[in-house]
Amino acid sequence: MSVDRLGACVSDVRLTQEAPDVDLRYGINPQQQAAHAAPVRPGRLPVRVLQGSPSYINMLDALNSWQLVLEASRALNRPAATSFKHVSPAGAAVTGPVDDVTAELYGIDRAGVGALTSAYLRARDADPKSSYGDFAAVSHPVDTELAELLTGVVCDGIIAPGYAPGTVATLSKKKNGRFLVMEADEAFVPPQHERRDVFGLRLTQQRDEVALITTLLDDVVCGALPATAAEDLLLGLAVLRHTQSNSVCYLLGGTTLGIGAGQQSRVDCTRLAGAKADTWWLRRHPAVRALAFRPAIRRQDRINWQIRFIEGDLTPDENVRLANALSMPAPELTDDQRRQWLTGLREVAFVSDGALPFRDNVDHAHRHGVGYIAEPGGSIRSAEVEDACREHQIALARTGLRLFHH
Repeated sequence: MSVDRLGACVSDVRLTQEAPDVDLRYGINPQQQAAHAAPVRPGRLPVRVLQGSPSYINMLDALNSWQLVLEASRALNRPAATSFKHVSPAGAAVTGPVDDVTAELYGIDRAGVGALTSAYLRARDADPKSSYGDFAAVSHPVDTELAELLTGVVCDGIIAPGYAPGTVATLSKKKNGRFLVMEADEAFVPPQHERRDVFGLRLTQQRDEVALITTLLDDVVCGALPATAAEDLLLGLAVLRHTQSNSVCYLLGGTTLGIGAGQQSRVDCTRLAGAKADTWWLRRHPAVRALAFRPAIRRQDRINWQIRFIEGDLTPDENVRLANALSMPAPELTDDQRRQWLTGLREVAFVSDGALPFRDNVDHAHRHGVGYIAEPGGSIRSAEVEDACREHQIALARTGLRLFHH
């Protein structure tokens, strides 16, 4: 046995130097049958499958999510977790306080929750609608507490650098043995070049190995950047480095509130992620917390109904079905109440993986409580972006680092 950084015993399961190729269930789609994963350097894999049979997308989720949590944990020196869906994070977080809303949703004692479990709960709660059927990744070995939590949520698999004794057996019972348990080699050093075959053409590029460190945020062109905001921005850089571009994210207190990924227009990312951040905050509104669901209503259905209630545009049929899901009539939540509550969302950090091309991104970010922005800069309209930040009293840090991911 060895002892991990959280003090939990880790199983003797370890990656070997001589690892076989991994057969995949199928490719991106089930009709793409012949699929496997092989090491770029013969004889060594960065991950090992301990339980289950991954698909092509499972493997992409595992490799991307593991890199995210490893990088975030090293940058912030805290356990990190992410909840991945379709090769992008739905949420990510470092260890920190679990609030009453999250604790009630998962039926846990918020005062006694462990560091690693708190990181995953906070990551999953960032966008719990999207996290349904996620792939989880954590930066530290899985302990008994996290394994037990995972058995009670709809999750397809997890990747971690190790597992406490008995946890693999616990997780192996999930989904009738189909739950994926994967172990990452924390010491693995990837090749300096990455290759991809597309339609008969092999693309090669140098791997992006620029370290995410606080000095990337030293170029603050307006406003002041407190330490807590700098940490949120640094976490955002780690998140977007492994999110499909274009992408932006909103963060607060060591967790993402909303991630906008894979949009052709950056301002659409900003608006999409901002709407998710608003939903996260409105889920804390007393009227939403007062929704009295019948005991038989499952957790995910409660989440989905909370979000529809927040959105406020329920159809007549939805109004009937929501009433049937509640043990008492829903409280009132007016547009004015929504607007007033959203004024309490402040000091939010905002990160963009590419230069903000127009000031409209800043204008939209301001509507969602953003007080700090980090972006590469270098756009022909960067002066207008800076002016918008000054106008809205938003601190702006220029990283000089583009983090596109495709």
